[in-house]
Amino acid sequence: MPVITVQDCNLEPIKALLSKFNLNLVISADNQAIPGSWFGDSEAGLIENNIYVRKDTPIHSLLHESCHYICMDSDRRKNLHTNAAGDYDEENGVCYLQIILADDIPQMHQKRMMQDMDEWGYTFRLGSAQKWFEDDAQDTKQWLLSHKIIDKNNNCLYQLREDQGTSG
Repeated sequence: MPVITVQDCNLEPIKALLSKFNLNLVISADNQAIPGSWFGDSEAGLIENNIYVRKDTPIHSLLHESCHYICMDSDRRKNLHTNAAGDYDEENGVCYLQIILADDIPQMHQKRMMQDMDEWGYTFRLGSAQKWFEDDAQDTKQWLLSHKIIDKNNNCLYQLREDQGTSG
């Protein structure tokens, strides 16, 4: 099953979601390199508060890079160019949050996000994104709660990570 890409979606809900985090969506021309892309090809790029995509960019990639911006501390956010450079806990928080935010895009939802993550090759200890999310991500949920990114019911609070002098 092919993953859902930018061209499969209405851009207005995506732009509205990103704007809640002061992120801008920038569409690159077809077959052009995507600025700020860590992995190249069709993968989303991240420079400052701009998310760069093409029509063939997977939505999971767009949300993953957006969630890096949301989950990183303010010092890294100020100097952001291509490499989000998060640690293990933050990377897990990014994956968890992109699943939650999938419900904000009408053509996507959490179950489909997890399927697309598996299809693309994300790896999880329990073998799938869904098993990880449902059965093995309590520490990740706690990390997101501690940084005031989500609430205890897995609702996004639509704010950037708060810097509280805590590490990780």
